[in-house]
Amino acid sequence: MEKFFKLKENGTTVSREIMAGLTTFFAMSYILFVNPSILSQTGMNYQAVFLATIISAVIGTLIMGLFANVPYAQAPGMGLNAFFTFTVVFGLGYSWQEALAMVFICGIINIIITVTKIRKMIIKAIPESLQHAIGGGIGVFIAYIGIKDAGLLKFTIDPGAYSVIGKGADKGKATIEAGSSAVPALVNFNSPAVIVALIGIALTAILVVKKVPGAILISILATTIIAIIAGVVDLGAIDFKGNSLSSAFNDLGQTFGAAFSHKGMGSLFSDSSKIPQVLMTILAFSLSDTFDTIGTFIGTGRRTGIFSEEDEKALENGSGFSSKMDKALFADATATSIGAIFGTSNTTTYVESAAGIGAGGRTGLTSVVVAIAFLLSSIFLPFISIVPSAATAPVLIIVGVMMLSSFKEIDWNNLEDAIPAFFASIFMGFAYSISYGIAAGFIFFTIIKIVKGKAKEVSPIIYVVDVLFILNFIILAVI
Repeated sequence: MEKFFKLKENGTTVSREIMAGLTTFFAMSYILFVNPSILSQTGMNYQAVFLATIISAVIGTLIMGLFANVPYAQAPGMGLNAFFTFTVVFGLGYSWQEALAMVFICGIINIIITVTKIRKMIIKAIPESLQHAIGGGIGVFIAYIGIKDAGLLKFTIDPGAYSVIGKGADKGKATIEAGSSAVPALVNFNSPAVIVALIGIALTAILVVKKVPGAILISILATTIIAIIAGVVDLGAIDFKGNSLSSAFNDLGQTFGAAFSHKGMGSLFSDSSKIPQVLMTILAFSLSDTFDTIGTFIGTGRRTGIFSEEDEKALENGSGFSSKMDKALFADATATSIGAIFGTSNTTTYVESAAGIGAGGRTGLTSVVVAIAFLLSSIFLPFISIVPSAATAPVLIIVGVMMLSSFKEIDWNNLEDAIPAFFASIFMGFAYSISYGIAAGFIFFTIIKIVKGKAKEVSPIIYVVDVLFILNFIILAVI
């Protein structure tokens, strides 16, 4: 194990990697419940999506750990599953089988741009100031996820300034989309769940500052116990029979290979008038998937040393898969197509991996532990559901704070650097999207360089990406 994962070389231990893996798993385990809930609204079988979620997470994360030897976990991405359901199926009218076919093609495209070094060229083209901004922006994004999951925010929406998306409105299960009239505010601290989350935040901060070994995992377990005592977790209401694994495997037959059925790939390109729209939708999937991953790797890997200077040199000068970044990008690219085959939306590298990295994870052993935890979750799901968001949210907040240190590398007195950095980082959290934050940073970087007469300082790759993002925004605005 030491020889395979190079633990000493990376300054870590088996116990630390196990703690890091469990921390990452608990931080992202919500996807086990949320992904089937969102995708099943399209008519997909809930149990089948549940199992497809686990399978895609296990395979993708194992590839990341064993092939790339980096501590990142993969699973169907939030935001991408919402785009799949509410935009592609409900908005554009495609069947869920056709949507899966698009996701599969997106994965193939990502594999091609990885093998042909296009992804590598994009990373090399990102200026250093924006790389630091992306790192800090990931921190803002993660901290905001934590604040939201902790229940510390409430939103007031003006009458008529929202719309109901999806099915199940009469059952209280529909998604509500609000306009810019939604105003956030701090909740009143009169909810047991919020109070438990506040205790968890304080506890996590204390343990981290005191540098207690296993601080982050200890805080999750301790806060969970407090939640049980406070009645936030009702053990009596938990279904310990869980999902029937045998029935889930039977139901998986409904989604496995559906992307290639006559209702999927067979009909996707049958209407020639829709082909431009199909291609642009695939582009939208690919852009979000690609830049979510690039942002996560840049934002977390550079500051922690997961991707060392040697890796960066190998990335620039090496051939094949000579660097850990090359291998990590390939692992991420293959996971999307694998997930589509089993029946789920884009599988991507999770930004919550930063929680495990914050807990000390530095090698692929962390990822292997996450994969094992996902595999066991099919059996022990009721026990996993005991851990409330009030216990995992504090971890995300503190890890977000740790990542803000990237901002110190940016020259905020130089507006030429500061304006693109602001939009890349702050917009990332406000738009709740890594890829959209990167898009905003790229576009403003290009605009400023052009008006300053420094257009030649912008890489041709950035120009191409700018055009693709703008085109993507236009398409999303008119469909």
